[in-house]
Amino acid sequence: MLTASQIDRWLQEDIGHHDVTNDVGGDTRGRLVAKERGVAAGIDAAAAVFDHLDVDADREVDDGDTIDAGDVVLQTNGAAQATLRAERVAVNLAGHASGVATETRKAVDRAERVASDVRIAGTRKTTPGLRGIEKRAVVAGGGDSHRLDLSHMVMIKENHIAEMGLEPAVERFRERVSFATKLEVEAESTDQARRAAAAGADIVLLDNMTPGETAEAVDALADDAPDVLTEASGGIALDDVADYAATGVDIISMGSLTHSAPSLDFSFRTGE
Repeated sequence: MLTASQIDRWLQEDIGHHDVTNDVGGDTRGRLVAKERGVAAGIDAAAAVFDHLDVDADREVDDGDTIDAGDVVLQTNGAAQATLRAERVAVNLAGHASGVATETRKAVDRAERVASDVRIAGTRKTTPGLRGIEKRAVVAGGGDSHRLDLSHMVMIKENHIAEMGLEPAVERFRERVSFATKLEVEAESTDQARRAAAAGADIVLLDNMTPGETAEAVDALADDAPDVLTEASGGIALDDVADYAATGVDIISMGSLTHSAPSLDFSFRTGE
């Protein structure tokens, strides 16, 4: 949920201390219009910015809807000054979130052509202050949000293993974790993946492996620990998705969905 203080920070960053540019009287209507095809996301957040300044905002699409160039996704009605002050923040949020959703949909489509049950997931490589919006955008695109923060799952990564050792790390965190919280272990080889499963991992993250190495590790765990989920991660780009989906892995997580997705182009027009 967006908070008033969060929206205030966004607006203050853009408006500053002496806004002469938007010293415009009267009321106006506005439209947020898509300039290219994609998947809508962040529309609720954009509307919330207008609402925060007492400008009525009516959503014309839902997050996850496919939109085309020329589609109106949001209409506003209110004071011209407030409308113009909200405009840039709202457009930036919708454009960024819709870009994430569009990139996610592309990845999901490519994966599902090869393996219908593989999941595309985001990561914690999100923009500070925008994680909630970016994670919701991944879901709007058909992906999985993955863990929202450190409390949602224990993930034992290479630095934990370097500091503690794989088996001792699993034992330590297993003793401290709730029965309702899953434990994932990062592995960089088939042997390490087998050790992680044997130590009690619920999920094994196959990190920075080629598709061939990933397939080998997935096959090994299917024999050793068929109930353990497998996740491929580490620099996976859109062009790599089909190759990783073909390995039989359960999840493909991609930091690029949030840190590298291009914004979807929107235009905000008033007085029409």
